[in-house]
Amino acid sequence: MSHYDCEAAAMRRWRTLVFSSTWLSYWGFYFCRKAFYGLKSSLGQDLDISATELGDIGFVYLTAYTLGQFISAALGHKHGPRVLLLSGMAVSACTNIAFGFADNKWTLMTFMAINGLAQATGWSGNVGTMAAWTTRGERGVVMGFWSTCFQVGGAMATAWAAFWLHNIGWRGAFFTASAVLTAVWLYFYAAQRNRPEDVGLPPLHEDEGEQPEDQKASPEPSQASSMAGIPEPLPEAEPELDDGSSDWLWNRSMITTILLVGSFYFFVKFIRYALWSWTPFFLENNFGLRGDEAGYLSTVFDICGFFGTLTAGILSDKLFSGRRATISMLMLVGMVAGCGLLVWVGQRDVWFFGLAIGVVGFMLFGPDSLLTGAGAMDIGSRRAALAAAGIINGMGSLGSIVQEAIVGRLFDESRGEIGPVLELLFGASLVSLAIISIVVWRNRRGYSDL
Repeated sequence: MSHYDCEAAAMRRWRTLVFSSTWLSYWGFYFCRKAFYGLKSSLGQDLDISATELGDIGFVYLTAYTLGQFISAALGHKHGPRVLLLSGMAVSACTNIAFGFADNKWTLMTFMAINGLAQATGWSGNVGTMAAWTTRGERGVVMGFWSTCFQVGGAMATAWAAFWLHNIGWRGAFFTASAVLTAVWLYFYAAQRNRPEDVGLPPLHEDEGEQPEDQKASPEPSQASSMAGIPEPLPEAEPELDDGSSDWLWNRSMITTILLVGSFYFFVKFIRYALWSWTPFFLENNFGLRGDEAGYLSTVFDICGFFGTLTAGILSDKLFSGRRATISMLMLVGMVAGCGLLVWVGQRDVWFFGLAIGVVGFMLFGPDSLLTGAGAMDIGSRRAALAAAGIINGMGSLGSIVQEAIVGRLFDESRGEIGPVLELLFGASLVSLAIISIVVWRNRRGYSDL
């Protein structure tokens, strides 16, 4: 076998290991993230914690998670994704053990804050790893499959918590969540590396064939700039802004795109976390389901999101030539319809409620994963992908924080009625669609390339 063949075989093997280890890493994070949400109603009843107080605990977690996104972007750039992720998984597993011994809201709140910081390492660290092991021309499909980690993880983590809740109670459910993430940590330690150069392989290069179809005729950046990962200004873009760092050079058009995608993600995460956080609670309290039944039915949201993520990733590469924003806008129209279905009929019938959250999940998770995964890579280049992903996800996480502060109080103030909460989600879906429509318009004017 020639040297080239050996090198190609080694690259395939390592890409498989990196894909599987990073996929399992984010999948495993969800077992120590979703347990609280799946067990929320039982925790409230057993420890005498109101919906407002449960929302406050979630608020503290998500505030720490949001701050952690920005911290992780900086630490990941300095120390690399491997150290970041191994540390984050270890701390998150330990906090869920502490949850199992909690006997009041203050213990839960303290360790939820620590867990939020640890969980924040997951997305940007794993996206930063995948950026070094993929090319633009394959990212839509590859990251579409890769991003199923958080739909599969979310569904399995909720079902896992529901199963152990029924069999050994909520304390044991937290312990079993930690056991899953610990097993993932061991595999990740053996199989993940930050970039091809770390195992003696050459870096993957971008090339002309990896540009979107309608951009191939435009002037190409210099080879030196491409190799350095430095973004070139797009047509009609404003002058570049240098922050004084030798590591990256971002122009105003790129910054505007990142802020728009981050703003879109604020409202999408508002909806996503409201349904993740409160669906089992609503099903148990408003529709009379048992705790484990509520947990199982709530997985419809993540299961349908799995197929939405695959659909968006494949279509963005095969039909839309790398245009992530266009397919996202079309799917967000469907998300608005799903939120409308929740308002009009879902609040009165449990089966229509399940159908509606399935529609929302399918239509939401595609744009969610596409714009924060492959989209962040395309916007920020390989070198800045981790930072771009961290900023976008950090801005989005503000939406998840706000929903925890609002939903619990709105539920208590409306005396257990979910109608006002669902109407709020419908409004958030309309705003997210409007923002992505602006990104699509900017694409057509040459101000962005997403």
